[in-house]
Amino acid sequence: MRGLLTGFKDFIARGNVIDLAVGIAIGTAFTAVVAGLLDGIINPLIAAIFGQPDISGVGEFTINNADFSVGLFLQAVLNFLIVAAAIYFFVVIPINKLQSLRRTSEEVVEEAAAEEVVLLTEIRDLLRVQAGTSTSPHNT
Repeated sequence: MRGLLTGFKDFIARGNVIDLAVGIAIGTAFTAVVAGLLDGIINPLIAAIFGQPDISGVGEFTINNADFSVGLFLQAVLNFLIVAAAIYFFVVIPINKLQSLRRTSEEVVEEAAAEEVVLLTEIRDLLRVQAGTSTSPHNT
């Protein structure tokens, strides 16, 4: 039993679980922002155009006592597109920008390290020449 609790504690303490919890919390908060965008701006705009706060009632018809609603589907698609656009513009683009900046700074550090190696090699070779020894790597 003690081994199970230790294993569970190790599982919870891993970064992946903590990252997942943070992601869920941020996702929940972001959902509230998108819902505010829909309720405060998009739905009133739809109401101004179609005369009702959403388009779920548009295109309703009945065939053999079966009710169909094209507007309900269109409203779901519109909501999905709004959420996807919000995630793309407010999450994906900034993260991609940060990652590209990080990659650029890592490349600069690698280039600087390579230049230092060349410089140190030249200094070593000059010291060997001054000491009267060969610059061959076999004579180290």
